[in-house]
Amino acid sequence: MAMQYRDSSRTEASMTRASLQSVAYARVLYLTTIGRKTDLPGEIEIWFVVCRERLYVFAETGEDSGWVKNIRRNAKVTVRIGERQLDAKARVLDRHTDRRLWDKVAAIADRKYGWGDGLAVEITPLRSRPAHSAPRIKLGARR
Repeated sequence: MAMQYRDSSRTEASMTRASLQSVAYARVLYLTTIGRKTDLPGEIEIWFVVCRERLYVFAETGEDSGWVKNIRRNAKVTVRIGERQLDAKARVLDRHTDRRLWDKVAAIADRKYGWGDGLAVEITPLRSRPAHSAPRIKLGARR
């Protein structure tokens, strides 16, 4: 049986803020959070919408959702949509201070899925860092 290896250089960091609109049609994303008790990654499949160069998801059970509790402890997350993946930072929206944004993304979700209830969570892609080149070493140089 032949083993298949995923080309991680193609998968990771292939989604940028500019390409979020190109995946907005997808039905689900895969959200990986770090467990608040285990410190291990955990992945969920969840509906999402795109608004203002960010992703938004809704926790149906609100603050009781384990993944929301994980985000409250560690905001660094990973998002995968199809073969595209990105590192991101998540934050739970506040119903009062983020009221207009919450209503806007809930309306987008309602149009896309016929459902826009739950606790709104914003996912902001982190900027990709350019690959660092190895330091140059002068051969024959003495100190």
